[in-house]
Amino acid sequence: MEYVIGALIVVFFLIIIANIQIEPQARAYVIERLGAYSTTWKTGVHFKIPFIEKVAKKVNLMEQVVDFPPQPVITKDNVRMQIDTVVFYQITDCKLFAYGVATPMSAIENLTATTLRNIIGELELDSTLTSRDIINTKMRAILDEATDAWGIKVNRVELKNIMPPKEIQDAMEKQMKAERERRESILRAEGERNSAILVAEGRKQSMILEAEAQKQSAILRAEAAKEAKIREAEGEAAAILNVQRATAEGIQMINQANPGEGVIAIKSLEAFIAAADGKANKIIIPSEIQSIAGLAAGIRAVTNGLEKTEN
Repeated sequence: MEYVIGALIVVFFLIIIANIQIEPQARAYVIERLGAYSTTWKTGVHFKIPFIEKVAKKVNLMEQVVDFPPQPVITKDNVRMQIDTVVFYQITDCKLFAYGVATPMSAIENLTATTLRNIIGELELDSTLTSRDIINTKMRAILDEATDAWGIKVNRVELKNIMPPKEIQDAMEKQMKAERERRESILRAEGERNSAILVAEGRKQSMILEAEAQKQSAILRAEAAKEAKIREAEGEAAAILNVQRATAEGIQMINQANPGEGVIAIKSLEAFIAAADGKANKIIIPSEIQSIAGLAAGIRAVTNGLEKTEN
């Protein structure tokens, strides 16, 4: 009897220990009591009533990623393609997640496929290939609203791959190659044009500098010639001034010597001869000068006679 009681006590303690639950971080247990939802256990130590309460569902509260297989879609311009999506979600309400939908992942996959078909059906092929952000935003908004009733929050939706048919891919590659060749031709033409512009600009600047140099040289030559003429004129003016000064000094000396009428007449005669310069045929001599000239001739004759007598 004692062994039976001891065994019962051991079994009791084992049952108690077995019903002690320690919840790790980012985990939650949905607890049912007698088949009905009772509570949700989160991080910490919890005790479950044996045979009355049970763990209905274990929930991971971390953000999770699910990669769905490619889904066939048709664009607005009747191009059939395959698109696979990646959904980032997190469970926010454990009760709704446990009792809202039977298979949450299957429900999200089907909802994603139908939403993707609806969105792509309104777009053409080119828009589909260039509007990933718009498609992602629309899908996230629709999925997040639909999954609120399941206790799931959709954080992000990404189009992983867009796979058009083989012939469309070949056409796109040819188009891309033609576009690259066109851009290369444009860049080459622009480079040649820029090079020609630079060469022309260089020639223009060279011609401008050469013309400027010639202009400066002409200005310097003109200034040098002007300076030479100014110096020549200054020299001539100085010479004339010296002559005039010498003439004035000579006249002053004559006036100081108080010359007689004969000297004045002789000087006047010399002035008339200088004026004629041997080119005049006739020279009209005033009477005063004529008498003085006759006197001079007589004196010259007497002088010559005396010289002959002495000889």
